[in-house]
Amino acid sequence: MKKNNKNNKKNLNPIKSIGSNILLWILIVLISVTLLEYFSTDNKPKNISYSEYKDFLTTNMIESAVIEGRTFIGTLKEEVLSSDLEPNQSSYKMFKSILPEVSIDMTQSWDEKNIKYEFKDSTPSAIDYIFQFSPWILILAFWLFIMRRMQGPGAQSGIFGFSKSKAKMFMSDNPKITFKNVAGCDEAKAELKEIVDFLKKPNKYKKIGAKIPRGALLLGSPGTGKTLLAKAVSGEAGVPFFSISGAEFVEMFVGVGASRVRDLFEQAKKNSPSIIFIDEIDAVGRHRGAGLGGGHDEREQTLNQILVEMDGFNSESNVIILAATNRPDVLDKALLRPGRFDRQIVVDVPTQEGRVQILKIHSKNTPLSKDVDFNVIAKSTPGMVGADLENLINEAALLAARDNKNKISMKYLEEAKDKVQLGVARKSMVLNDEDKKIIAYHEAGHALVAYFSKYADPVHKITIVPRGMALGVTAQLPENDKFNYSKNYLISKLNVLMGGRCAEKIIFSDTTTGAGNDILVATDIAKKMVCEWGMSDKIGPLTFGKKNEEVFLGREISYPKEFSNDISKIIDEEITTFVKNAEKFASDVLKKNIDKLHAIANSLLENETISGNQMKDLILNPSPSIIDK
Repeated sequence: MKKNNKNNKKNLNPIKSIGSNILLWILIVLISVTLLEYFSTDNKPKNISYSEYKDFLTTNMIESAVIEGRTFIGTLKEEVLSSDLEPNQSSYKMFKSILPEVSIDMTQSWDEKNIKYEFKDSTPSAIDYIFQFSPWILILAFWLFIMRRMQGPGAQSGIFGFSKSKAKMFMSDNPKITFKNVAGCDEAKAELKEIVDFLKKPNKYKKIGAKIPRGALLLGSPGTGKTLLAKAVSGEAGVPFFSISGAEFVEMFVGVGASRVRDLFEQAKKNSPSIIFIDEIDAVGRHRGAGLGGGHDEREQTLNQILVEMDGFNSESNVIILAATNRPDVLDKALLRPGRFDRQIVVDVPTQEGRVQILKIHSKNTPLSKDVDFNVIAKSTPGMVGADLENLINEAALLAARDNKNKISMKYLEEAKDKVQLGVARKSMVLNDEDKKIIAYHEAGHALVAYFSKYADPVHKITIVPRGMALGVTAQLPENDKFNYSKNYLISKLNVLMGGRCAEKIIFSDTTTGAGNDILVATDIAKKMVCEWGMSDKIGPLTFGKKNEEVFLGREISYPKEFSNDISKIIDEEITTFVKNAEKFASDVLKKNIDKLHAIANSLLENETISGNQMKDLILNPSPSIIDK
């Protein structure tokens, strides 16, 4: 059956092209006829008055005539045309005049003048109708052409094709993406392999009475590989794969979204076993009842139709629906109940080993030098997802090509990593000596406090070269992947954030706007420690203040106050205490190690960038001379 469907689809394309060519030639002919009709003056009779006709008849100037109804179409004699005529009579051979009536006396006068005449039926022929209505036909054809173009290149044919699904169908003969092309999410792959096995061997599960999940929802941060996993499922199973974005369901016309959902599921059932993949399903799957009026909008109709179609699947359909989102908190609960999206598969940020495998996959077709060690790169890129690592490899390749190199070395990978993590170095930004000195001491303050904070992440690199939006950067990298954060770790983070500002106060007896982002981040961390994570001894293990819920999610627009004014005052005091204590700690560390602060700052002014190991050498031996120039 599948082969026949493919052959039919292939045969339809020539028919469509032939139909399009015929339509094109008809339009060309109509345009040509219309232009000839309106602009050709050679054979068109000249309209004259009845008085002029009588003059021609009296002076015996008419040779022949055709009478259609009361219309007299006459032809002038050749000898008359060659003689001197009035200027307005010399530009035409044929003329046309409307007679008051056609009588026997009139025909006798034509006979007397030896005029050859004949009568024709005044009913217009088919060609006359074409000539008459060709402008309107052209206008209609042009309107149809515009309507089809407005539907986009992927739209179905026909004027009402916008109600059809815009899902792209990928067949098994397309270039395959399999689980070999996916790394860093082994648990998610294991869950999806069961779905693949069902699509390949459905009877194995039916015999034992097992039911495959109707749908699987892929959850994860942007770039973790949710779409790639769905394509891998299709490639492994070798079945038709219908891919569509949630935003493509909703249009300006009422009911189009629901119509497209029906059409999509109908196509999937016809091609079963098959897979439907809806990317960014939160575009149509948000909580119902959104808006101040709680109205039933177009998006809700589309969601309702999806819910109905997923319930309508029978056990024989063999259609699996996959969906991806990075906002599971906004999805309607009806989507997540058993019988619809039975499984919620988390596609998490890859671990260090996962990052190594991802880097190997993306560098498969890239020439690498022998000094490349992906373990080093993976260790220094915590939190990066598959899309980030792919971009890192691409940036390294661009940097190597810029230097006319044939292979990517470790140098280019490190440079690309800094570019992705810290931002593009703005070497063209010229800073005066005073600004450079302030930035150097600011970054040295961060680094020194990080070194003396027991639970802080190690310093990886310090630079006073402006990168991205920052004038200087102190990069810290954890020794291992972190999935949980302790109170001591967060306090150390506050200490480091206050280090730059304290260094400015100690050295220059002043502060600058450079610490603005540090203060913002520190305040946010302290607020979460008190209000969300229960890390305040005075407040205890309580949560205060709901997260902001937007009206468009279908939540309430106002909330009752959950705590008293006294508690609010204590919360403010505790947030201030955390930040103030961090400032005091940073200030004490810098004052006790002022010589080390000077050494790091001077080295930064001399070299612009130093590594974490170079910083340690400076702290153990406060002399900038050990820094390699």
